[in-house]
Amino acid sequence: MAVDRDQAPARRLLMVAHGQPSEPQTGARVLAALAARVAAELPGWQVQSATLAGTGALERVTGAPGLVFPVFMADGWFTRKALPERLEAAGLGGWQVMQPMGCAEVVQDLAVALARDSGTRELLVAAHGSGRSRAPAAVTEALVARLRAETLLTRVEAAYIEEDPRLSATRGWSEAALCLPFFAMELTHVLEDLPAALGEAGFPGAILPALGLHPAMPRVIARLVRAAAGE
Repeated sequence: MAVDRDQAPARRLLMVAHGQPSEPQTGARVLAALAARVAAELPGWQVQSATLAGTGALERVTGAPGLVFPVFMADGWFTRKALPERLEAAGLGGWQVMQPMGCAEVVQDLAVALARDSGTRELLVAAHGSGRSRAPAAVTEALVARLRAETLLTRVEAAYIEEDPRLSATRGWSEAALCLPFFAMELTHVLEDLPAALGEAGFPGAILPALGLHPAMPRVIARLVRAAAGE
């Protein structure tokens, strides 16, 4: 349903990610690069970015209330509790929070298309997971269900860094298998933890770039933003 233009948010977009607590500047830089690519798809919009790991990052956001796009792959504690509380504390309570990136159907469409185009018959979907809640894993499992139903894959499974089934324990893959990191950005988890876990498991296949790096992602995010704004 179209948004009433009198109630529509200003053409301002704030992209928020968790970031990297150990290296907050690195996470902020990677997110800013993604925000710049999204801005190129949204002429006439003011696009800003901030990470939760960056001290004072949200407090530096300027302008009238607009849309907040959570650069998260799941709808868990960070998006349901931490993000709203941090926005409120930073004086940004009037901003409209969108659905997290990984939960959007059109984003999962990219994963399905990527699997089809890869030519592989075996796909391991690697995700972060959580030791406290099954909510993040539910999003990954929904994607796996789609991959099973909509592709010719003979084996597709999910495994996680921080919950069972663990990436480090996955077994029985062929050299033709591929691993798709279901991550928004390439930071320590993707660059270090994931390869280490797969190395421990003896995974013989190749690791694809994180889904968030898909070339179409900035355009897809812009499409979601326009829809949320009623454009």
